[in-house]
Amino acid sequence: MNLKKNDSFVVTIEDLSDDGWGIGRLEGYIWFIKDTVIGDVAEASVMKMKKSYGFARLVKILRPSPERVEPACPAARRCGGCQLQSMSYKEQLRFKENKVFNNLVRIGGLDNLVRVGEEDSAGEEGPENTARFLPIMGMDNPWRYRNKAQFPFGTDKEGRIVAGFYAGHTHEIIPQEDCLLGVEENQVILGIIKEFMERYHIRAYDEQRHEGLVRHGLIRKGFCTGELMVCLVINGRELPKADRLVTELRTVKGMTSISYSINTEKTNVIMGKEIVPLWGPQYITDYIGDIKYRISPISFYQVNPVQTEKLYKTALDYAGLTGSETVWDLYCGIGTISLFLARRAKRVFGVEIVPQAIEDARQNAAVNGLDNTEFFVGKAEEVLPREYEDNHIRADVIVVDPPRKGCDAKCLETIVKMAPERVVYVSCDSATLARDLKYLRDGGYEVKKVRCCDMFGWGVHVETVVLLSKRKPDNIIEVKVELDELDATTAETKAAYPEIKE
Repeated sequence: MNLKKNDSFVVTIEDLSDDGWGIGRLEGYIWFIKDTVIGDVAEASVMKMKKSYGFARLVKILRPSPERVEPACPAARRCGGCQLQSMSYKEQLRFKENKVFNNLVRIGGLDNLVRVGEEDSAGEEGPENTARFLPIMGMDNPWRYRNKAQFPFGTDKEGRIVAGFYAGHTHEIIPQEDCLLGVEENQVILGIIKEFMERYHIRAYDEQRHEGLVRHGLIRKGFCTGELMVCLVINGRELPKADRLVTELRTVKGMTSISYSINTEKTNVIMGKEIVPLWGPQYITDYIGDIKYRISPISFYQVNPVQTEKLYKTALDYAGLTGSETVWDLYCGIGTISLFLARRAKRVFGVEIVPQAIEDARQNAAVNGLDNTEFFVGKAEEVLPREYEDNHIRADVIVVDPPRKGCDAKCLETIVKMAPERVVYVSCDSATLARDLKYLRDGGYEVKKVRCCDMFGWGVHVETVVLLSKRKPDNIIEVKVELDELDATTAETKAAYPEIKE
């Protein structure tokens, strides 16, 4: 390539990277271009070049893709929250489904994966022992689906208080108080907080100087109950005139819990370790299906409750419970999946590293009258081996829902040793999912079914649930696999484009 910085070129977008950048090829060289859609013919300007790939800035769309749409949000291109608002929702689902399918084949070596229709979802066995890849579960309405939002506060060039979201890969706040993915109450609540700050001269936080008081506003809503929670994150120990803020916030219909979180550290972590209640209980309640949950400001709770119910019902179906099983739920959070399982299992054990989440899980079990659950605080890779080897707790079914980095090697090793009949793997990252499935397959398991669930419309991420069954003993092949820590972006992109070299 004879191009240099700021040179322009024309390219056709063939694919999207895992972070939503368009991918095009020019003379064998790969270009990543933000704000483009598969099928676009775009003029772009060189930003940075490496040996076999580069990054470019979109100049203009010369011929739009048939799947290009006008973003509904005016801040879509600047805001870092939605990477796919220029792509039709139907095409988003196809892209996400293909991304997961390709990663499972390329990274996981799952060469017996076969796409099937909805009608083929029943039963475990597919034709000739194939693994069945079912259609993605999309949303009926991909707007206003988020039950949680965290808005950073700052000051604009004119000195006015602003709230919104960070621009992509920066800490520049894009003023946007009515995100179309969030609930309509967000805008009302942010307006009350801003007016309160202006009236009493309370400064927004400046992360460069580590000065100012109000850092973030956390807002949560129970979609079934209508209950609202507000938790301000402050750079200090006290919130001046807090009683006045409480009075104003209580005028919002559904307001249930008001508090603030103390975070005086110079850090990118949003929530502090101490929550100070101002009014109401320190939680709201909501339902997924007929399970009731208490949700605190720091609880991990899926942000899309409608799709979460579909995801968890699929996981429950894959677990195949009859009432006699002992089940382990690893990375259990506040017990969201655990309680679904407990309705049909003999015993459920949950593991989570966050103490407050386990306290929430125990309370949630009590609220739902489920006395067949037990929850452990700790790392899954430490608790599971200890309880299996020292206390001889077995498992008929193991459910895992790990963070983006996937399961720890020791955790996977113990799962294979425990030899449950079924493993249900819920994943938010298909690259690490593919890696972990390869280990489990080499350890004696077969992938039976795979299904994606779109939890994040207009964003690039997708959830996947996989059913694995223990292979018949005469078919087991013992293979030692080393699990390397895997960067998801590198894994997905390099799997799709092996010609990329640093």
